[in-house]
Amino acid sequence: MSDDTTPARETVLGIDIGGTKMAAALVSADGTILTGDRIRTPPGGADQVFAALGELITRVRGDATPLAVGIGSAGPLDQQHGLVSPVNIVGWRNFPLVDRVREHTGGVPVALGLDGHCFALGEFWSGAGRDAKTLLGIVVSTGVGGGLVVDGKPLIGQSGNAAHIGHVVIDQDGEACACGSYGCVEAYASGPRMVARAQRNGWRTDEAVDAEVLAADATAGDELALAAFDDGAQALAAGIVATAVTVDLTTVVIGGGVAKAGPVLFDPVQAWVKRLAQLPFVTELTVEPAQLDNAGLLGAAHQAWAALG
Repeated sequence: MSDDTTPARETVLGIDIGGTKMAAALVSADGTILTGDRIRTPPGGADQVFAALGELITRVRGDATPLAVGIGSAGPLDQQHGLVSPVNIVGWRNFPLVDRVREHTGGVPVALGLDGHCFALGEFWSGAGRDAKTLLGIVVSTGVGGGLVVDGKPLIGQSGNAAHIGHVVIDQDGEACACGSYGCVEAYASGPRMVARAQRNGWRTDEAVDAEVLAADATAGDELALAAFDDGAQALAAGIVATAVTVDLTTVVIGGGVAKAGPVLFDPVQAWVKRLAQLPFVTELTVEPAQLDNAGLLGAAHQAWAALG
């Protein structure tokens, strides 16, 4: 591109929406983030939540008009109609996110996908999965999301909700999940659920704590914290192996806030995967930490560039 090309003609806007935080960035065609910011996802009704997102978009855009917008949102979603109903954003139910973002950004094309899909795309584009043909990406945070890249292309599914690994049922008699089912991976492996389980078992019962504190205690050797991570890791491993034997993959990348716990999460996940993955074509299954702090944003931007052809 020539030096006199304006930023508006060089960029797309990537947006990453989850139950804990919302992030946005202007991203160039080679995956460079030019400017970005993030906020905590606010509580409240539909318009209140979108107002915060709109302010974030306006701040990140500045004077630029991006060619397109790519959104990765927690799900489930209705990709055909541009609607989202994130399990962990109670104010949004069948919320017309695509229409609202398109209106807010001056009518440019808007591409919508699951946050887990965008995370997988980002890691496939320029992170830990860039050498893999088939990749399962997992985001472990307030919830558990996922995305598949198969033979170099994202596997979206007819509704846009494929690879919803957090809601793979691993125990039909298990704990109730926020989605309405029972025994889902997310019911055991999300940060808040691991914290709640540890507290039920006697860990820091009189304190307001989160997964970061749980991880710090587990790293320091606290048995109750370690047990909670082992339970979450077993659930993740069960979902991983179920997905691997279904789509025949060998590479898994895990990111999200809880993944920053490091070995206290990855060591038991790898051990449980090794125990559960017994069929010959999945015995070499590898589980790696994400390399990018902003894979969801980059994957969302990748969607936007793809929408432009």
